[in-house]
Amino acid sequence: MNDGQPNGQKRTRLHNHLNKWFETASRDYGMIEPGDRILVGVSGGTDSMALLDLLRTPKYSTPGDYAILAVHIDLGFDGSGEDSARLESYLQESEIDCVIDRTDIGPLSHSDYNRKNPCFLCSRLRRRRIFEIAAERGCNKIALAHHRDDMIETLLLNMFYSREISTMMPKQQIFGGTLHIIRPLAYIREELVKKFARERRFPVASNRCPTSGNSRRRYIKELLNELEKDNRLIRDNLFRAMKRVKTDYMPRGSQGG
Repeated sequence: MNDGQPNGQKRTRLHNHLNKWFETASRDYGMIEPGDRILVGVSGGTDSMALLDLLRTPKYSTPGDYAILAVHIDLGFDGSGEDSARLESYLQESEIDCVIDRTDIGPLSHSDYNRKNPCFLCSRLRRRRIFEIAAERGCNKIALAHHRDDMIETLLLNMFYSREISTMMPKQQIFGGTLHIIRPLAYIREELVKKFARERRFPVASNRCPTSGNSRRRYIKELLNELEKDNRLIRDNLFRAMKRVKTDYMPRGSQGG
């Protein structure tokens, strides 16, 4: 393990705070175990850069003898090659084992072949490449940088558009338990992740996706921002509600007309 202090940066109060909640989530869900080889999905955005940094930070209660492999899927949008090159340079300078996988997933997902739902196809193809690289490199876990706000937004997305009450799991087994997806930022608020990224001055890549500013997730985020103007506890209440589902007070039977 690297000492988690690239470029000689010192641990700050915010860094310690995030590391504490990282370890709490990891401990609550048994995310990290001795000998793990963890593939870290690194988009180059603030969230994934923060996750990578925290994974390299020395821990107090989480086992430290695990290996990490940073994987970046270059989606092939205009300008993404330059972003990938900068990210690769940063990872190499930080002595982080990495894979930069250059693809045409982005243009394909936005082509005439798939006009209706580019986000779905892009996500599916990107996830498939990550699974393939995990198998090739012997990784048993995949760490994704979804934070608490992502879980809240996913809950509402699934309720509004998929007609189900569900969200992302902090730890999820796939392929019969041979691989696990873990989300160590599950207890951390998005605003703190962004603040940490600014504090650490990560070389953040631009979001090159042409539809990123007009997505359903963006709509949900803006809706929550509006609701918080009247009740600042909206997000906190939704997050806590996920663990207090009273099934005896949920309707059953045929759907209504």
